[in-house]
Amino acid sequence: MVLQQAEPRHAAPRRMPAARPLTPAERVRLAAEILTAYRQARRALRRAPIASAVATLRSQAVPAPSSTTAAATESMLEEACRLGRAVARTLALVPGDTRCLVRSLVLTRLLARRGIPAKLVIGARAAPDFLAHAWVECAGDPVLLPGDGSFGRLVEL
Repeated sequence: MVLQQAEPRHAAPRRMPAARPLTPAERVRLAAEILTAYRQARRALRRAPIASAVATLRSQAVPAPSSTTAAATESMLEEACRLGRAVARTLALVPGDTRCLVRSLVLTRLLARRGIPAKLVIGARAAPDFLAHAWVECAGDPVLLPGDGSFGRLVEL
């Protein structure tokens, strides 16, 4: 089986300009939302295959805008990157399984609740050792680390 190599532009998440800093109350609400999504993602993965888990986590999605301008797309990408950083920082403090797939599912949930279209991408590489990796892309740009570029795309959800 030949795996399609990831495009070089996916080497690292895009660094966006910093948005307005969150107030302490907003940080607490976001952390609570991330932890709730983490619990839902873990439960969804235990109960169903990954495609069904993604559908479940997106079930309360706000409809995405039917047409978006370049400025709106840039704004959605900025918000997705900000949320990606928040998910990574928050889940780094959580004991248990917070590897790439769970982080990607949590971020997918948060983005869906905000009406930001995103793809959960699962990739793999066969050599030197088999490894799989998951990340999230918004508007074609990664918002969670896509690995070192050696992962071929297997599926996009």
